[in-house]
Amino acid sequence: MSFLDDARRKDRLKAAHRHNNRNIWNGPTPSDMDEIRSKKARLRWDVRASDFARNTFNPIRSIVDGMKLTPNPRKQMISLSLGDPTVFGNLPNPETAEDAIISAVRSRKYNGYGPSVGYENARAAVAKYVSTPSSAVEAKDVILCSGCSGALDLCITALANPGQNILVPRPGFSIYKTLAESLGVVIRTYDLLPEKSWEVDLQHLVELIDYNTTAIIVNNPSNPCGSVYSKEHLLAIIDIAARYKVPIIADEIYEHFVFEGYQYHSLASLSQEVPILSCGGLTKRFLVPGWRLGWIVIYDVNDTFGEVRSALQNADLFYKRFKEIPGLNPIMPQGAMYMMVAINMARFPDFTSDIDFTETMVTEQSVFCLPATCFQYPGYFRVVLTIPAEKIEEACDRIEEFCRKYHRLPVVNGK
Repeated sequence: MSFLDDARRKDRLKAAHRHNNRNIWNGPTPSDMDEIRSKKARLRWDVRASDFARNTFNPIRSIVDGMKLTPNPRKQMISLSLGDPTVFGNLPNPETAEDAIISAVRSRKYNGYGPSVGYENARAAVAKYVSTPSSAVEAKDVILCSGCSGALDLCITALANPGQNILVPRPGFSIYKTLAESLGVVIRTYDLLPEKSWEVDLQHLVELIDYNTTAIIVNNPSNPCGSVYSKEHLLAIIDIAARYKVPIIADEIYEHFVFEGYQYHSLASLSQEVPILSCGGLTKRFLVPGWRLGWIVIYDVNDTFGEVRSALQNADLFYKRFKEIPGLNPIMPQGAMYMMVAINMARFPDFTSDIDFTETMVTEQSVFCLPATCFQYPGYFRVVLTIPAEKIEEACDRIEEFCRKYHRLPVVNGK
């Protein structure tokens, strides 16, 4: 055995000894130093989060996780915060959907790896489901994804590079910010107008566009606002996108959640010029959010890219009750599963923010409404409409009791 082989043997023994006796170490061996100098090894443990991980920030999770949510032990918790229509069991998913899944599992044809864009027969079914006379698509135009969130992730990743920007609504679903900023993509928020049932501030939208704008995200029907845009308003948005040559990412997961008196129009059905990536899925309409089945439909005529009716009754009930509560101003939704409620913070001087307000309401009344700071729109809270009517009544009773306790009338002439 050569001297070098003997030295290496001793180094290996020392390494084994360090492994078994972690508290006994007299520093790096010569072999360690050779590897350190060659930049193959570190002198000490230094495991850090990646830039991607550090840039991944979820406003809802950050805010909610930081809230002190300690429900009143004398009252059963009522959560009006989670957009999951299955929570209370009052809206069962259709048996036809269950039967289809069971049949697919029992066929034993789909347990292996499928195509990355999804099976062609499934994509063809989606294409048939979403096609309209003015916007017909085929299986080749559909990409299946892990839920609508996965579809949005893929769209943003495909269109925007670090340093470029996308335009997103405010208030708007927080995942747009989470996905974009994790990639180093800048978000610019265009305002929605509560006095116009949350229509887009078109002038503000135009002001935000520049040469580095790679997409406009349009959410219709809206989370968190529950707005459903008219054909005329959608055409105005399309006109802006066409004028500045900016493609649209259409978040249309709530496409069939439209209340009586309103009509849903897909963006793609109104445009033959603007390239549109439409994100949708089974999860909301068929009440199966845990199945995580979403899709992207590519509407690109010019080759630029190479119903839950019970929700309407609940909206009426929430709106009527909130209108009677001092200090609150609900904005009647037109679709989706949500309602935004303005808090007149000047009438609630005990609270510094919508977060403080909703946090204390949990502590005292065991009712959790999502503070709209989560949607970059402070001074409001969002409620979910898909809960049983008796739970709505009880929740509204508690919210009213809370508001009447803390509501203060304005001071007039110093009195």
